[in-house]
Amino acid sequence: MTEQGVRWTAEQVLALAPDDASRKAGARLGGAGPWSQTGGSASGAVWGLCKGSGSKPYRTVVDLSGPAYNCSCPSRKFPCKHALGLLLLWAAEGLDTSAGTSAEAPDWADGWLAERAAKAARPAADRSGRAEPADAEGARKRAERRAARIGAGVTELEQRLADLVRGGLAGQERAGYAAWEETAARMVDAQAPGLAGRVRELGTIPSCGAGWPARMLEEASLLHLLDRAWLGVSGLPEPLAATVRSRLGLQPQTDGEAVRDHWLVLAQYDTASPDGRLTTRRIWLRGLASGRPALVLDFGPPGRPPGLALPVGLVLEAEARFRPGSAGLRADLGERFAPAAPCRTAPTGVSTGAALEAYGAALREDPWLESWPVVLGPVVPIPGGQQGGRQGEQQSSATWQLADAEGTSALPVPQTGAGSRSGTGMWQLAALSGGGPLTVFGECGHRGFTPLTAWHPDSSEPVVLG
Repeated sequence: MTEQGVRWTAEQVLALAPDDASRKAGARLGGAGPWSQTGGSASGAVWGLCKGSGSKPYRTVVDLSGPAYNCSCPSRKFPCKHALGLLLLWAAEGLDTSAGTSAEAPDWADGWLAERAAKAARPAADRSGRAEPADAEGARKRAERRAARIGAGVTELEQRLADLVRGGLAGQERAGYAAWEETAARMVDAQAPGLAGRVRELGTIPSCGAGWPARMLEEASLLHLLDRAWLGVSGLPEPLAATVRSRLGLQPQTDGEAVRDHWLVLAQYDTASPDGRLTTRRIWLRGLASGRPALVLDFGPPGRPPGLALPVGLVLEAEARFRPGSAGLRADLGERFAPAAPCRTAPTGVSTGAALEAYGAALREDPWLESWPVVLGPVVPIPGGQQGGRQGEQQSSATWQLADAEGTSALPVPQTGAGSRSGTGMWQLAALSGGGPLTVFGECGHRGFTPLTAWHPDSSEPVVLG
């Protein structure tokens, strides 16, 4: 598990940086030189004044239980270089926050920390932002009107998909993206943002290289399935109906289950929307007591990274509230009960066969689920062109695999698509392995296994695969 006050590593601090420029600037501020009036508390906060270009130093404070940051600098990056530098100073034991040595926070830091504490102390219902509508009948009518608009949008999309199949896929490369963007805009007008996102992804497939017709047909089929599910949503079992509503972009009608646990941060990475207007940060967690996986999403507007950042390898004692639908994966982090600290052991892995079984079971709850989070281990990375998996089975020169250490089965690593680790990341994984077994976390889906983080048997330090 973890110990109170255990410090992060410099790598875990720098993983919080929103970009390379902030990472380099923060590293330059990681020494004691520019800092004065630094201090920390055993409850998990550090603060200090950092000399800048102006006449007054910047006031910087970090709540380690978030982590959350506050700085008087004008930077729009989050965390800023001053917060990164302060955390690096703390990680290098330049600040002592152990019990009995804690300093009293200055007023400017104490005020911000007190405000965060008061917000966390509010009842969970208040923090969720969900309240009973003042006019229940009016809310019901608005929901009915929205359902009718979505129904009209779904019917229009079904006609668009029928035209696609009737006309064939061959002309889609020449047709371009504009027609699909127009269809996506119509789904936005119908108040179905989930459908709009899937339509935009469908429109980008013809420009994705070899094999695009099969991928486009797959995505069109999933869209058709979602359309039909919405048109018959009233007759579906409630868990599946909740999944359909979430896939269309509707807010859940009820609160989900709240689970308090020590949550290990397994992976964190960003993806951009097809139009580049939104950055989505995916953070994978695993409950050390419950074993339950959780996916936390955060979003950044154009020009700004998402605000939430959790370094891989840290453990948070927190409450996670799971949203209905989506195979029970999507969760929001609630109250946190202690500062985050590094995990002392690597997670326990399963075989490749068990990973496929877990993904298959999840598909029964959410047929649109592209992947399922799995910790594999022990497994051995097999470069393309070598034998792996079942004895005598030869793979193509372009395909990497992760094979069970016993050699009974293997999973291919996708060579294209979002999150692919077939290039630098796979050679990084092979170098870490040295031909021996590893523990690897990643996403298991219908195209194979995408590795994201690895652990060497002799170390509990995670290696994030680039």
